[in-house]
Amino acid sequence: MAVLIECISVVLRADSLRNKFPGGWEAFKEIVPNKTLCADDELVRVGFMTPDDVKLFISRLEKYGLEYRKDDESVDMVVVDQISGLLHKCTWAEFGNVDLDGNKEQPIKACRLVGSTSKEIVTPEEWKYKGSLSQTFTFVPSEHIDKTMKFLRYENGVDVYLDLVNGKEVYLGRAS
Repeated sequence: MAVLIECISVVLRADSLRNKFPGGWEAFKEIVPNKTLCADDELVRVGFMTPDDVKLFISRLEKYGLEYRKDDESVDMVVVDQISGLLHKCTWAEFGNVDLDGNKEQPIKACRLVGSTSKEIVTPEEWKYKGSLSQTFTFVPSEHIDKTMKFLRYENGVDVYLDLVNGKEVYLGRAS
């Protein structure tokens, strides 16, 4: 199987969670800071919209005994970017493009365990392609936010900006 990749994802080995995380799967679900969790029997994915939120989550996982990298190689988890793919050397995961349900009009990014032959894609519980980051993804480098976006408000855990180029509201989910 494979897990959906959107924006910036932390992908963990499911066996690492089962073997190392105190309290196992149920305890892990309690610390996930948003609704982007999806998992198969091999990989677990939690998505974020900012690098700072990714760093905070990884730091928290390390406090629970999971190892991020050793000698610049991913151990129990890897960061996967929707555009760039795997951000560090990782011998156990692979990233690629997939047409959701074989539909070329619904391209997504996914990550799976190396050697997996399953074609099934796992997504978060309430995820739909329409309106998703897979369909509508826009990347604005941090150094350009002040030039192209105007902060409007913070609402229900989301920063709301006005895109000064197209006049539309843009939403930035925050885990912290």
